[in-house]
Amino acid sequence: MIADPTAFAVVFVALFAAHQVGDHWVQSSCQATAKGGPGKAGRIACAKHVLSLTVTKLLFLAPILLLTGASVHPLALVIGLGADAASHYWADRRTTLAALAARVGRGEFHRLGTPRPGHDDNPSLGTGAYALDQSWHIGWLAAASLIIAVGGGA
Repeated sequence: MIADPTAFAVVFVALFAAHQVGDHWVQSSCQATAKGGPGKAGRIACAKHVLSLTVTKLLFLAPILLLTGASVHPLALVIGLGADAASHYWADRRTTLAALAARVGRGEFHRLGTPRPGHDDNPSLGTGAYALDQSWHIGWLAAASLIIAVGGGA
């Protein structure tokens, strides 16, 4: 049971806003292009992105929690943000989310809007891969918010 019923809403709103800023403004162009790449360089770029994103989420959460008086337990905060960070890293390695999409019958949607090999057909964010990526992250923001809010009564 959630000890502070407003905690879930407060935490989710803060995490959602921070996600938008961290995933689109804080993330460097280098991280965005390299994080799905093979080998150590791709893993490091993805880890740096997830670290900066998690710091952004903490920077958003701290003042919002203080100003609203929402109660969260520090351990629940660590567990919730850790689950969110792990899920974000997993999806942003790209091949993992593409494989999941294919496995559950969403592979065609995942490829929607992808430029043809050798062409720059769709220089936009409007791809199935992007839509599935963002919906995955938002779903995990809700899960992390619930973990954090439920742990507030611990």
